[in-house]
Amino acid sequence: MPKSKVRKKADFTINPGAFGAGPVRTTPSSTWYVALMLGLMLAGLIWLVVYYVAAADVSALKWMADLEAWNFAIGFGLMVAGLLMTMKWH
Repeated sequence: MPKSKVRKKADFTINPGAFGAGPVRTTPSSTWYVALMLGLMLAGLIWLVVYYVAAADVSALKWMADLEAWNFAIGFGLMVAGLLMTMKWH
């Protein structure tokens, strides 16, 4: 029986021009963006801490006690908004 020819595989090389024009240069984020990002995360944390502390004394913050479980959504929502902003931070 005749032996088949062995084919040599070509080495795999990545074409540098295949994935775009090159590295994207970005400018640093402005100070107001960083301040807003950190402010949202801190505001969410402070909201939750104040809710826990004021939950014992209902008369202290009546409007916050009326929100009940929505306080968690507000606090965590503020923190998540700040964390989402970190993805655009340079």
